[in-house]
Amino acid sequence: MSSKEKPTLGGTRIKTRKRNIAAPLDPAAFADAVIQIYLDNVGDLELVAKNIESADLNFSRYGDTFFEVVFTGGRTQPGTIKPDEGERHPYSIIECEAKREAILPSVIYIQKILRRKPFLIKNLENVMRRFLQSLELFEENERKKLAIFTALAFSQKLSGLPPETVFQPLLKDNLVGKGLVLSFITDFFKEYLVDNSLEDLISILKRGKKDDNLMDFLPSAKRSAEGFSEHFTNAGLVPLVEYNEKKIFEVKLKDMKSALTTQIAEESDISEVIETVKQRVKDAKLPDIEVVRILWDVLMDAVQWSGKNQQQNANSALRQVKTWAKLLSSFCTSGKLELELIYKVQMQCYEDAKLMKLFPEIVRSLYDQDVLAEDTILHWFRKGTNPRGRQNFVKAVEPFVNWLEEAEEEE
Repeated sequence: MSSKEKPTLGGTRIKTRKRNIAAPLDPAAFADAVIQIYLDNVGDLELVAKNIESADLNFSRYGDTFFEVVFTGGRTQPGTIKPDEGERHPYSIIECEAKREAILPSVIYIQKILRRKPFLIKNLENVMRRFLQSLELFEENERKKLAIFTALAFSQKLSGLPPETVFQPLLKDNLVGKGLVLSFITDFFKEYLVDNSLEDLISILKRGKKDDNLMDFLPSAKRSAEGFSEHFTNAGLVPLVEYNEKKIFEVKLKDMKSALTTQIAEESDISEVIETVKQRVKDAKLPDIEVVRILWDVLMDAVQWSGKNQQQNANSALRQVKTWAKLLSSFCTSGKLELELIYKVQMQCYEDAKLMKLFPEIVRSLYDQDVLAEDTILHWFRKGTNPRGRQNFVKAVEPFVNWLEEAEEEE
């Protein structure tokens, strides 16, 4: 019997794919290499920058470690600012004097590195965020250095550093409560305003969404307009105090306008509305002139205007004046305030085309409802100082003024 051939397996041989084996993380070796560059160049940051740029180091992996070395002279333990094992260098930001001229070279040095390696901005954000959240672990002098660095970083427009990186981490309750944030932000403001305007500072605060919440930087015991004013006035930051007072004032006006709008829309009893306004004026210490302006704005905003029917607009406006005349007269309590109301009406009629021809009728209605006195109207007609549309409005109201003068002569 013939022997049978042994069966064989056919087909294509499959090659086994080699796995990508990740190199183990070694931040210590990276940090030592960067530190050695600092030491070899004796802290000359221009030379350090050149050597950093040409070094064959994995910055994309160890970016956080790099900025730890820049700020503190070496690695820090994970999640803290405590020094980790390994060599350190004495040319870090924390080791500088707490003066702008000592820290500015480090800012310029980082700017050079970021221009070459823009991806490192995220690592700078990470490290700054961690340090700012740990302010209590730094000495007072070290916190001041961080504040000066941060101010100079924004002043020099350090590549893409977002303001929220700075402001958001600061607002931890324990940091605010201990007054550490107030001290840091005061140093930051003072240093930044050396080279920049208040408008520049406000722009940064707006981008960081803190321009409306400056009080958040103060401990609860000091968190008041008076506390803010006292602290920053003593720090020599009077323009910032004035800005904050203006913001507070705007918020109070907005709140009163909102409350008044609701009551007008709900057609609340007029005496109730008057009491609400009086209470808010008392609590917020609002100037009488601003109150008059708000009252007129709210009343006119509540009118249902027609897009085409001029007579309907006239009827609606005059009806609103008649309905709420008592509200207006309650706060137009002097010739000066009455004159301010006329100016307000003048401005609105000038700026709003549909109201342009209603000026004389509105003034006549305000007179008929005892909101405006004859003397006030005549003063505006003869000596009014607001030029907006004045020539046209004077001409339009002239027949009514002639009537007033004739009535005055007959009396």
